[in-house]
Amino acid sequence: MKPIIGITMGDAAGVGPEIIIKALSDTTIYDTCRPLVIGDASIMSRELTNLNSNLTLHCITTPNEALYTKDTIDLIDLNLLTANLAYGEVSAAAGNAAFRYLEKAIDLAKNNEISAICTAPLNKEALHKGGHLYPGHTEILADLTQTTDFSMMLATPDMKVIHLTTHMGLIEAIQSITPERTYSVIKLGYNTLLKSGLASPKIAVCGINPHAGENGLFGNDEEGKQLLPGIERAQAEGIDVIGPLPADTLFYRAGRGDFDLVVACYHDQGHTPVKVLGIESGVNITVGLNYGVIRTSVDHGTAFDIAGKNKANGESMIAAIQSAIELSPIV
Repeated sequence: MKPIIGITMGDAAGVGPEIIIKALSDTTIYDTCRPLVIGDASIMSRELTNLNSNLTLHCITTPNEALYTKDTIDLIDLNLLTANLAYGEVSAAAGNAAFRYLEKAIDLAKNNEISAICTAPLNKEALHKGGHLYPGHTEILADLTQTTDFSMMLATPDMKVIHLTTHMGLIEAIQSITPERTYSVIKLGYNTLLKSGLASPKIAVCGINPHAGENGLFGNDEEGKQLLPGIERAQAEGIDVIGPLPADTLFYRAGRGDFDLVVACYHDQGHTPVKVLGIESGVNITVGLNYGVIRTSVDHGTAFDIAGKNKANGESMIAAIQSAIELSPIV
């Protein structure tokens, strides 16, 4: 009774197909899950040939038809692309296909046909050219699961970071932070860590301004008005959370193990330290989705510059699959 992990192919012009094949070439993956790829047979076949892989492609229409054997890649083939798709180029067709793979995976997860979704990267420009005007995976998942209260969590072996805001400009991000959002994200992160088996998560919240405002010296008391009330509300419920703390020292403290989770205020505040620690080991997790949908992803982009060159590292996909397994129920 191993979880079924639905792996979406991402943008076919990027490294998604390559890292999926490299990850599934590690036979230990099959010891702990049943991997199921959702994508295009033409692209996966091309990549198997390009990588000189010994794996066999098994095309199916439903998860019940899958073999889940170590020498086989089970693929739900949506048949949206052809093998002559150019590597490393923005394509409306590939952007639309990446959306459709995720859409199919979400339907399967909502119907309890798969345990979790693990996504290969998509290209936002291609996604938009394909007619899907979303900032990224997280917002698609939220929309298609009718979720309004969600967040992005980044996880590495040494640190976990959850975000108050993600894909928006810095001014807009700061303006959108409220005490309610602060409390909600603390709670989402806390509940996620509890479900993962951590009994008493220790959480710290970054300040918005340098030195967390230094008692009003920097900024307009955003820490006191927008963050602190949410932190105090969480504390009143018994959650072990402190802050706002200066981000420049907080991430150092988290890296040495003082905290189990850091709450970042905006995209680059949270993403930069995680990627410095090691982009290949980073995993992106969407938390709070309705229907119990679990989603993990590699924490890097489509890498158009190396697509089709057998240079991509599959370790990031292995890490993302392993995170999905840890969070998954059995279906």
